[in-house]
Amino acid sequence: MSSALHNLSNSGDATVPDASNMCFAIVVSEWHSDITGALLKGAVNTLEEHGALPENIHVKKVPGAFELVYGARQMTLNDGYDAVIILGCVIRGETPHFDYICQGVTQGIAHLNATNNIPVVYGLLTTNDLQQAQDRAGGKYGNKGDECAVVAIKMAKF
Repeated sequence: MSSALHNLSNSGDATVPDASNMCFAIVVSEWHSDITGALLKGAVNTLEEHGALPENIHVKKVPGAFELVYGARQMTLNDGYDAVIILGCVIRGETPHFDYICQGVTQGIAHLNATNNIPVVYGLLTTNDLQQAQDRAGGKYGNKGDECAVVAIKMAKF
């Protein structure tokens, strides 16, 4: 994914398959909606740029990051999706809450990928501060939503 050395949002990757016959679910957290909204916009725009029809991109919102696992699980139960994308943001605070939420979501999504036939793409920003989140939601490190959309298309064709 993106880093200071590699920004997939601007890669111009010609190896992205055509997504015109694909259907995607996106589960997005309402917490830090300024960040997750930017991630969602990036994901939807990228899916459409690669041929996905707007009517084949289904967005569901959940209250917070921890609920992304449940939302993704519900979407994997629908046979119509080629991939599910989760988008959220957790910013470190003063308590261990950050660690528990990040670990729980990561383990939950890993479990879904190991036990289902539909890829679930991990788009949870886990940052130390708001600036780091902004840098990854359309800022200097691109948009993680764009990257997740490319990963979803590629994994749907896997």
